Amino acid sequence: MQSPRFKRTTLRDKLPDREQIFASRWTRPFAPLFDKPYFWTLNRRQAAVSVAVGMFCGLMPGPTQMLSALIVAYFLRTNLPVAAFTTLYTNPLTYMPLYYAAYKIGSWLLGIEAADKLAFPDWSDAQFFSELGAWLMGAGKPLLVGVPVLGAVLAAAGYFAVLFGWRLRTRHHWRQRKTARE
Repeated sequence: MQSPRFKRTTLRDKLPDREQIFASRWTRPFAPLFDKPYFWTLNRRQAAVSVAVGMFCGLMPGPTQMLSALIVAYFLRTNLPVAAFTTLYTNPLTYMPLYYAAYKIGSWLLGIEAADKLAFPDWSDAQFFSELGAWLMGAGKPLLVGVPVLGAVLAAAGYFAVLFGWRLRTRHHWRQRKTARE
């Protein structure tokens, strides 16, 4: 049995609730759209789907990651905070390696010879925009194929990892309860 002094913190305790999210004047107009219990419920299925949504949308370009995760989570009727929070696996340290992996996957799927080095055009060059267009045409097709494929693989991995982790945690708690009763 736990001591009353030490309260076990859970993910549920760390996530903001509806009132905290919609207290801002920027989010208050959207409160009626998101006032459904399934957007805030955290159970095994909801958590797994929300993590999958966040993992897939985390590879979206730049600042659209959380917005796209919220939109997809809205239509799938799954937990919004978990979906938005899960997109944070992409950050300045992980973004380029993930996109390079997506480029390699896309090149492999398209049967295109992948360049070992993707040299971005020099900003100070007079023909920067024409070189940028050529660079995008060379890397664009593999990225357009590779990013969704990598996103789907990461989403599936996140989904099954949450289901497996939840099951392990539940089994651990069952065993603790059983030993406490004995």
